Amino acid sequence: MVKGVKFLGLRDAGDPVEIAKVYDRQEADELVFLDITASFENRKTLIGLVEQIAKNIFMPFTVGGGIRDIDDIRDLLNAGADKVSINTAAVKCPDLISEASRKFGSQCIVVAIDAKLVQSKVPSTLPGRQAGEYRVPSTSWEVYINGGRTPTDLDAVEWVKKVAGLGAGEVLLTSMDYDGTKDGYDLALTKATCEEVNIPVIASGGAGKLEHFYDVLTKTGAAASLAASIFHYGEYTIKQVKEYLKEKRVAIRL
Repeated sequence: MVKGVKFLGLRDAGDPVEIAKVYDRQEADELVFLDITASFENRKTLIGLVEQIAKNIFMPFTVGGGIRDIDDIRDLLNAGADKVSINTAAVKCPDLISEASRKFGSQCIVVAIDAKLVQSKVPSTLPGRQAGEYRVPSTSWEVYINGGRTPTDLDAVEWVKKVAGLGAGEVLLTSMDYDGTKDGYDLALTKATCEEVNIPVIASGGAGKLEHFYDVLTKTGAAASLAASIFHYGEYTIKQVKEYLKEKRVAIRL
């Protein structure tokens, strides 16, 4: 198991099966397993590892990475996954979303979206600036595939609307700008997305403090929040986060 910052600088975070057992004991609401290099390396998800994890946990289990077709989805469900998360394949073949939803039910089809803020190029003709161009943040985000390696020119908010229309049951939305930074979730991206669809959106990328969970769940419309670093490295337990949210009167299952 690995964790990085902004999809870079991956470092070891422990054995996935053993840590899955820990999260099961801590009563996580769901476990998300993403084989982040499978699509880039043009290989399938590690089915054997999925089977090992599934045998050792008793909570909803979502698996993604390396999924290319209906057979891959079926294999993961047979291996013990409750839901499958598709990203690269969904962008390359959007019909896979609708086909998978028809065959297996939309409740187990999650579309993962890795989004990065678009930096607009503006001519530097303003007083006090040197000739040339400079970049300013825009209010749009671009979808990336292949584990955050490949830009697509797809607008993230428009893509979310499309996948919802194709039958996705959930969206797993990861901010590449905030991933691993522990600076908080990308509230602007998450809010812009949630306002456009009626299906659950899981916010991902940036959790570092208890307040970050509260902010994303109360200010954006997100149905759930995903976190990795703060749990993997023992900074907080899942129980601590849940108790904090309960005290803040956020609907949470303890």
